[in-house]
Amino acid sequence: MSHPLAAIVLLILMALPPLSAQHHADLTPAEVDQLRDTAMEPERRLKSYLQFARERLAKLDQVRADPKLSAEERGKATHDRLADFLDLYDELNDNIDTYIDRKNDIRRSLHAVIEADGEFERRLKALEDSALAAKEDIRSYEFVLTSALDTLSDSLTDHRQLLEEQEEAAKHKQIKKP
Repeated sequence: MSHPLAAIVLLILMALPPLSAQHHADLTPAEVDQLRDTAMEPERRLKSYLQFARERLAKLDQVRADPKLSAEERGKATHDRLADFLDLYDELNDNIDTYIDRKNDIRRSLHAVIEADGEFERRLKALEDSALAAKEDIRSYEFVLTSALDTLSDSLTDHRQLLEEQEEAAKHKQIKKP
């Protein structure tokens, strides 16, 4: 018979999620349905992600303005809403990568995404500035806020580059029209 400790370790390892498992944004059933319905329509699908991201930032604004929350509760809720936004934004980028790999023409969508990148970056920078001006303790969400701002900044650069590449590919008819 095998060693009991080995069996316990094996059971623990089997219970853990795989290391390669990705964390996905928490989507509502309606959002999942909307994304499923637009799977073959890059423009509509990416615009849905932008809508969902705006909704996540609206929820963040609600948390920040809730007078019933203590400073500690507000910090945790801010962290959680920022993480929700960042998870969703990462999925948006994954979808963009998929459409680029498929050589889909997503130029119109990229214009909307680039505009949203700037909007989202300004909103999160304003949150950071107001928290610092109010001398708020941001330690509970500083990392995720910095990560979100860095991601937005990098993505804006990447999305502009992708748009240029798409424009060039369209000149040579190397992308598929929707």
